[in-house]
Amino acid sequence: MSAVRLARGFTGRDVIVKFAGCYHGHVDSLLVSAGSSALTLGVPNSPGVPKGCTADTLVLRYNDAAGLREAFAAKGDRIAGVILEPVVGNMGLVPPSPEFRAELRRLTRHHGALLVYDEVMTGFRLAYGGAQELLGDDPDVTVLGKIVGGGFPVGAYAGRAEVMSKIMPAGPVFQAGTLSGNPVAMAAGIATLKELKANPPYTRLDRMGATLEAGLRDAAAAAGVPVQLNRVGSMWTLFFTATPVTDYDTARASDTKRFARFFWAMMDRGVYLPCSQFEAAFLSAAMTDADVSRTISAARESLAEIAAGG
Repeated sequence: MSAVRLARGFTGRDVIVKFAGCYHGHVDSLLVSAGSSALTLGVPNSPGVPKGCTADTLVLRYNDAAGLREAFAAKGDRIAGVILEPVVGNMGLVPPSPEFRAELRRLTRHHGALLVYDEVMTGFRLAYGGAQELLGDDPDVTVLGKIVGGGFPVGAYAGRAEVMSKIMPAGPVFQAGTLSGNPVAMAAGIATLKELKANPPYTRLDRMGATLEAGLRDAAAAAGVPVQLNRVGSMWTLFFTATPVTDYDTARASDTKRFARFFWAMMDRGVYLPCSQFEAAFLSAAMTDADVSRTISAARESLAEIAAGG
């Protein structure tokens, strides 16, 4: 919410571009074609959100560079910013294509719009510098949460000095919050980030992720169950579809009933996955190689059970 307000205040424009399947919190203007639970329940637009709140929200298809070009050609002088999950976790795990990322940066710069990366999920998870470090990108504004507070309720947003100077008290764009600077959350966040910097888990997590990916692919192939597995570092999703998943529409083509059977079969074997086809799964630094092996074994049995049951 604050990052969107900043983009509008900095540019003097109103239109915000978001992508179908990306979730950016429950702020009214962005609760359009949201992912996560909204996608699972088939209710991408929540009751209680007036049409006027979303009148200046332009929804595009993720990974669609041509559609992005068309939108900027038509409304480039009205677009304040583009907000996205650089690696999506709310329609399941969907990575961005190189062409899509390049066009995002080129078009926003050319038209004077801000590029906003929502790294609430990916920040400090995929790398110490988040998805933008892993991908080598340079957004104008970054949104953070979760890990930045060590699990306590806090959010943060940051950008280059020219942009952030517009925020009160240095500038005119309003900013306030009851929990801003909460000392417990700040202490927990600092401790967490110090630990991640001193003992980075990212190489080990990526290795474990690669092992899990290979094991799940082999298990699905052995069972004859068509799946797609998307993974970036410690984030992954097993989609029950034969079609590559690159955006909201291809994610929605997944067989959610089959996923539900897989979820409960895994639960019966002691592995608790996200309970929605459209929620990314994460490996944790607390996990071990034995946990990965156990998950692969459980998946082999579960997928075989699904195949036998149709």
